[in-house]
Amino acid sequence: MYPQTPLIITFFIILLLVLCNGSYIVEPLYHQTNYKYYYHVHDGRLIKTKHQHFGHITRTNRDTLFSSKSKVTVNVDDFGAKGDGRDDREAFKKAWNEACSKGAILVVPNRIYRLKPITFSGPCQPNTAFMLYGTIEAWPQMSAYEEDKQHWIVFDSVSNFKVDGGGTFNGNGKKWWQNSCKYSNNNKLPCNDELRPTAVTFYDCKNLRVKNLSFKDAQQMHVAFERCFNVFVSNLVIRAPEDSPNTDGIHVAETQNIDITNSHIGTGDDCISIVSGSKFVRATDITCGPGHGISIGSLGADKSEAEVSNVIVNRATLTGTTNGVRIKTWQGGSGYARNIKFMNIEMQNVTNPIIIDQYYCDQTQPCQEQGRAVQLSHVLYQNIRGTSASEVAIKFDCSRTIPCREIYLHDVILEPEGGGSGTTATCENVGYVNSGKFYPQCSP
Repeated sequence: MYPQTPLIITFFIILLLVLCNGSYIVEPLYHQTNYKYYYHVHDGRLIKTKHQHFGHITRTNRDTLFSSKSKVTVNVDDFGAKGDGRDDREAFKKAWNEACSKGAILVVPNRIYRLKPITFSGPCQPNTAFMLYGTIEAWPQMSAYEEDKQHWIVFDSVSNFKVDGGGTFNGNGKKWWQNSCKYSNNNKLPCNDELRPTAVTFYDCKNLRVKNLSFKDAQQMHVAFERCFNVFVSNLVIRAPEDSPNTDGIHVAETQNIDITNSHIGTGDDCISIVSGSKFVRATDITCGPGHGISIGSLGADKSEAEVSNVIVNRATLTGTTNGVRIKTWQGGSGYARNIKFMNIEMQNVTNPIIIDQYYCDQTQPCQEQGRAVQLSHVLYQNIRGTSASEVAIKFDCSRTIPCREIYLHDVILEPEGGGSGTTATCENVGYVNSGKFYPQCSP
């Protein structure tokens, strides 16, 4: 036996062990901490551990999780859907029950179907899929939503599930916007608005894949992921007019281990909003504008406790948005938002390119000074460049009670749109470290 033989055998054994146990991606490490984290294993359990690094994300092998073996198809037309302008909800319910019970592929052909509010409930047999080739349009009469004004289409408690097909969810939202006090106020002043439906909600879904779809003109938010686990979102196009109120593109709430990639979003509110209970969130290759940018929050409303951690926004282009990358919290809240990275981002004519606002107040009455706040820490801004539409390109307005700490800026350059006299930074109640190129600098 050659001397090298044992080494070669050992190498191949290690290689096979790695391949058999899935794959993971570790982001570049920036700063060491002693915080406790959780990571996910394939059976859905949360294992508590201590990581020695900031921004360490574990991702399971998605090819295994989302492999669809179902070849049985269920066509909504076979259950009475007409696509003739009348409500096709009953036909969709029957087709869903059939597909769900068999682990089949529900097919929505290439025509326009109108639906009143509907819930597609699980649990279903594994590998159930929803293939939308045509358009599903929201029922236009607002009276159809009296029982539930917060939802139009809901996918509830469905696991190992895929929604795909290249089709469109059309929220038909213009009537709802015109009925909003924010619309009549040109979306500038806070007001007490009535409830409006989220167009598509995924609730309590696990091992979920949503890709190759369009969403347009939602009544309020376009697509929401609430209490979901292990989600892959890719190739979405989301569009609504710039003045459509509260029409967030993708909303993430109480959801863990979600990837959002290669998506184009332009609405009247946040392109992506991430709120409390969300962990291990990754948004990559996002085009945003018009809209309010990519936001974490708002957090801490009504003195609530917030928990957001391990968020990465990497490779994004924002054009003409009212904010760039934003963290917003209400006074009086508690909890934390920590281990957040904004990396490799291009700003084009963006108002408030980088902003932390711990005095967020979206209501008619002024917000009173409070003695509590959500703790913001370990936030990295790296390789962010472009132009600001406002003089103040960087604004850190942190809590006087609980200041922001360990904020890192590395190679951040934000110049004025169209030349001009320069940009400024305001930095209140914040402990930060900058390295590399950094402009504009915080005032002493």
